[in-house]
Amino acid sequence: MTENRHHALGLSDDQVLTMYKTMLEARMIDERMWLLNRAGKVPFVISCQGQEAAQVGASMALDTEVDFALPYYRDMGVVLHFGMSAKDLMLSAFAKAEDPNSGGRQMPGHFGYKAKRIVTGSSPVTTQVPHAVGFGLAAKMKKQNFVAFTTFGEGSSNQGDFHEGINFASVHDLPVIFMCENNKYAISVPLDKQLNIEHVSDRAAGYGIYGESVDGNDPLAVYEAIKNARERAVKGEGPSLIETVSYRLTPHSSDDDDSTYRSREEVNAAKKIDSIHTFSEYLRELNILTEEVEEEIKSKLRREIDEATDYAENADYASADTLMQYVYEEE
Repeated sequence: MTENRHHALGLSDDQVLTMYKTMLEARMIDERMWLLNRAGKVPFVISCQGQEAAQVGASMALDTEVDFALPYYRDMGVVLHFGMSAKDLMLSAFAKAEDPNSGGRQMPGHFGYKAKRIVTGSSPVTTQVPHAVGFGLAAKMKKQNFVAFTTFGEGSSNQGDFHEGINFASVHDLPVIFMCENNKYAISVPLDKQLNIEHVSDRAAGYGIYGESVDGNDPLAVYEAIKNARERAVKGEGPSLIETVSYRLTPHSSDDDDSTYRSREEVNAAKKIDSIHTFSEYLRELNILTEEVEEEIKSKLRREIDEATDYAENADYASADTLMQYVYEEE
């Protein structure tokens, strides 16, 4: 008999079903975006497939009423849990004026939604890390109990922004959670050519902070790690570096040919432990997810994604007279 792990973590059956729904929503939106890209309707996709468990498990351990998310470009699961909708994401993919992230001015994956506490990112990778540290410093200076949660790929952990940010957060005991979504490839560069250590989280010791690596295909393991990191942060015990280890199931982006640097056999092997399947199996074995419930969830999501796609495709582009908005200060 399957052990009920989520009750031990304080999660109800309804909460883990919501966890699965959000993971599935991220996957289905992502799959739709790839189809739209291949049909020539949207220009670019950078995928979350294979990383949904880490993103949603982590987000559910945060307090979306007070915490801030500083996501990286794959974090569809994070922003969905923080309150973005399929419609918001489709408006971004189609680069329409109503896109809440940037009004159609930035590429998809440049998430930002002030009302939802999602802090805008930029194209250079890892810049969100020192920004998160700034939010952590604000929490400490204002004596407010929120945390800054930021994510990045393992390739980004080799950037100066990562080291400078994590060092500053460590020295000042700031309430920041650094989550590395290790998907095994920095575009085409495999892990063994990026790091000379076993785990990205091993780097935490060099900064005197807590570090831990967990199975990124297990949303409950990620939930527990981030929940504990948040508790430490609000108690004034400083930042944590949590590494979630999974696998990127798609090419780096819609402009990438991953067959030049990894085999189909490798990708297919990773699909066998895809969290969408393994977590649904866990829920089925506990009779939380039945065939009837699953079909109901999928049907509802298909309708919402269809409606979001149609709306975004037919929405207006930004007017040319708004070209200079947000570039120069306006009178």
